[in-house]
Amino acid sequence: MSEVRSGAGSWAGSLGRLLNHPVLRRLLPGMLVSALGDGMSMVAVAWLAVQIAPPGQAGVWTGLAVAAYALPATLGAALLARLVRGLSAARLVAADASLRAAALGVVAALAVGGLLNPVGYVALLAVSSLLHAWGNAGSYTLIAELLPEEDRVAGNALLSTFTQAAVVVGPALAGWITAVTGPGWVIAVDAGSFAVLASAGWAVSARHAAAVGVAAPAAPARGGWRTILDRPALLGLIAVTCVFFFLYGPVEVALPVHVAHELHGSPGLLGLFWAVFGIGAAVGALGAALLRNRPPWPVVAGIIAGWGAALLPLGLTDAVAPGLVGFAVGGLIYGPFTAICTALFQRSTPPQALSRVLAVRTALTTPATALGTLVGGPIVGAIGGRHTMLVSALLTIALGLAVGAALRYARRDRRQSRQQPPFAAAVEHSGSVRPTTVRS
Repeated sequence: MSEVRSGAGSWAGSLGRLLNHPVLRRLLPGMLVSALGDGMSMVAVAWLAVQIAPPGQAGVWTGLAVAAYALPATLGAALLARLVRGLSAARLVAADASLRAAALGVVAALAVGGLLNPVGYVALLAVSSLLHAWGNAGSYTLIAELLPEEDRVAGNALLSTFTQAAVVVGPALAGWITAVTGPGWVIAVDAGSFAVLASAGWAVSARHAAAVGVAAPAAPARGGWRTILDRPALLGLIAVTCVFFFLYGPVEVALPVHVAHELHGSPGLLGLFWAVFGIGAAVGALGAALLRNRPPWPVVAGIIAGWGAALLPLGLTDAVAPGLVGFAVGGLIYGPFTAICTALFQRSTPPQALSRVLAVRTALTTPATALGTLVGGPIVGAIGGRHTMLVSALLTIALGLAVGAALRYARRDRRQSRQQPPFAAAVEHSGSVRPTTVRS
């Protein structure tokens, strides 16, 4: 009990210093607003695709739309690196937000005017996501640049909590607005939220950042991918995360189709599913600090298997209540995942290479979900939304169990042999996360 009280006091102190930082005090409100906009887009992007898709093609176009909102981030991470890698973390965030605001604003205008077609919709969503890998990397790099070691756990957890908490309010609000005015207006609000973040990011000029002790980022000696290759544990974590996100991807197609066509539900019901998930995920993200003394790899394996198990009620029955409970529990289980994985990356990466490493990570893991949605579209069309979620649940449970079995084998192999394999040694090295060094 005393350990819990001590941890809570440390968290409160870190949070207070975080909120009083002059740069973060200007940027965090914009990050919160844009997270709310993204939460609303979870309903609006898919529902608009369902509305404008040709008859019988809702699953395919929904998958394409959801994928286009994320997948081109990989191309942006590679093709636009020369243009953006010299930007500070705050400017990376601002550039990403500016592009999203502009592209989504065009989508909203065309949708409200009745001029949007599926091809144009997918193309504009793709443009909006081109800088997403750099924007996401900029957010977490900003925390590492601005905060002392002991406060970075709170900083990273707060960003993760913004995202998860926005899933509580955003989908429910989007469901209501969509029912009243249509999804085009929801996307207009999403565009406005990114405009707020862009304004805040550009307002934090290089001169102001230098005044509070933020130096311009030095060009790293090695690229992000080379840095990851030198750290086998991080490479293994990326591989596991990609498979996990790929298996989750079909859920983003299957759930809206399941609600709209199989349950004959409303946008509000879809928003409710995402809201209960967000409540669980927000609580889980805040609770990540309680897991910082745990070996991270077993926690990762447990989260993966737990999410798959929580998805089973949606795959096994058409009853709404069990599905809602399962989604809420799934959010709670998934909540700490980003914090724990990001902690390993920030802990093991040289500061001058951090933004590039995080951009590579996002560029690899984000399209995994998008590819899952692309595959999910035809699967939903063939076997339906509910059965697609059942397949996703079972395969995800199998993945979690496989990771757990690999960890047990690695531990046993280390005990039996004096010579440690490179991957096992790397896992051993990263197996204990200390409170003062973890950045979730």
